[in-house]
Amino acid sequence: MSNGHLSGGSSDRNGASRGGRGHSQFKPLSTAEIVAADLRRQIVAGKLADGTFLPRQNDLLDLYEVSRPSLREALRVLESEGLISIRRGKLGGAVVHRPSLHMVAQTLGLVLDSQSVSTPDLSTALNLLEPQCVGLCAARADRHKTVIPLLRDSHEYAASVIDDVQSFTVASRRFHEILVTECGNFSLTLLVGALEAVWSTRAREWAARSVETRQVPELAYRQQGLRDHEIMIAILEDGDVQEAIDEASRHLEWAPVYSVDEQLGVVGLGDDHLLD
Repeated sequence: MSNGHLSGGSSDRNGASRGGRGHSQFKPLSTAEIVAADLRRQIVAGKLADGTFLPRQNDLLDLYEVSRPSLREALRVLESEGLISIRRGKLGGAVVHRPSLHMVAQTLGLVLDSQSVSTPDLSTALNLLEPQCVGLCAARADRHKTVIPLLRDSHEYAASVIDDVQSFTVASRRFHEILVTECGNFSLTLLVGALEAVWSTRAREWAARSVETRQVPELAYRQQGLRDHEIMIAILEDGDVQEAIDEASRHLEWAPVYSVDEQLGVVGLGDDHLLD
């Protein structure tokens, strides 16, 4: 391979060699990992554009001067990360996919499931983080042209489907997703947005199960959610950052913990809010 080789030992601060067989503290990168890392950097940097094809395998073999098995392993690594997808056939190849919020949410959901993270655990994280996004929305100088119209449209649609539990749940979650995506801080949007996406998936599952088990939240409960959203819009219009944060925290503490128990049915709202 023409570049990326890792060479032999180094010395620690006392001069002792860390290089030799059996004494290395770090596992050297394989040829496939080096190739994957270089292609990954190019995808993330946009040098390999989203939706385009990677160079053909023969061209990549010439470029990196590696064996075909090593190149195939590198491509498998990128495919497992969702950065490429392989199309078969005469016109096939490796299609580039830049990292996206959807990818982050999907991966995060898998990690949460693999660790058996509870719904209340996820709820606590959102209750801490989402109010900060709401505060940033209130601080936006352009909020009347960006945040507020989107929230109003979402709120009006939720009100129009209040009698349909599943549609109303999706619409209500959309309101919260807007508060995150429009906060103006990309890092928070990425982090909290991924959590919101996982939460919204669980909310949809919860809503479907609530209809199936006929344990739907009573109308007054849904109406209270709409009133809270109306209050939130009014506070954001005024631009009071601290009040927006406080109101978001209050609303999220009141909001349901969407969870589904395979044996017991819908859990999370409490019997006082359910209609049999």
